[in-house]
Amino acid sequence: MNTKFTYYWLLVLAPILFICWFFISKQENKPIHYLAYFGPKNASGKSDTSYHRIPDFEFTDQYNEKVNQKTTQNKIYVTEYFFTTCHSICPIMNSNLERVYKTFKTDSSFLILSHTVDPETDSVPVLLQYAQLHGVDNKNWLFLTGSKQDLYGLARKGYLLNTEEGNGDEEDFIHTQNFALIDKERHIRGFYDGTDTAEISRLIEEVKLLEQAYAYRR
Repeated sequence: MNTKFTYYWLLVLAPILFICWFFISKQENKPIHYLAYFGPKNASGKSDTSYHRIPDFEFTDQYNEKVNQKTTQNKIYVTEYFFTTCHSICPIMNSNLERVYKTFKTDSSFLILSHTVDPETDSVPVLLQYAQLHGVDNKNWLFLTGSKQDLYGLARKGYLLNTEEGNGDEEDFIHTQNFALIDKERHIRGFYDGTDTAEISRLIEEVKLLEQAYAYRR
C-alpha cells in the first residue's frame, strides 16, 4: 500500500517538477533587458506598429562580390561610413571596429558593413588592401562601394546616420563617426560613437544582448 502510494505521488509530482525546472531555467537565460527600436514608426492600425526597417540595397565588397539584403539575412550587423584616405576620425573608427571584429570573428550570425563615402577613390582593390591592413581575413567584415547616390541615400534614409539634406552629387559629402546596430529583422537597435572606446564596449555588450534575446526566443 505504501509503495503504491509513493509511486502515485512520483507520477503526479514528476511532471510538475519538470515544468518548474523548465520555467526557472528559461528565466535564468532571459536577457537582463531588451534594446530599444530606433527610427520612425508606422502605425498600420489601432494596435499594430511596424518599426523602421533598412530598405533593400546592393553594393560590391572588397572581394568583388555583390552584397545585399540577402547577405544580412538572419544576421546581426554593425554598419558605418568611412573613406580610405581619411586621416581624422576614420582611422580611429576602424581601429575600434577591429576590436568588434576580433570579438565576433568566428560568429556566423554577425557581420560588419563598412560603406565608403568616396566610391570614386575607393575601388574594389583599394578596399581589399584597406581591409587587409585592418587584419580582415574572412567575410565577417565587408567594405562596400557602389553608386554614390545609393550609398548616401541608404546612410540617410536607411541607417539614419546623417540628417543633412543631400542627393549624392559631386558637392555632397557625408562624414560621420556614428555606427548603427541592426538586428535580424533589419531594425535599428542602437547608435554608437565610433571614436569612443567606452561606446565600443557598449556596442559589443549590446550585440551579445541581442544574440541572447534571439537565443531566448527559440
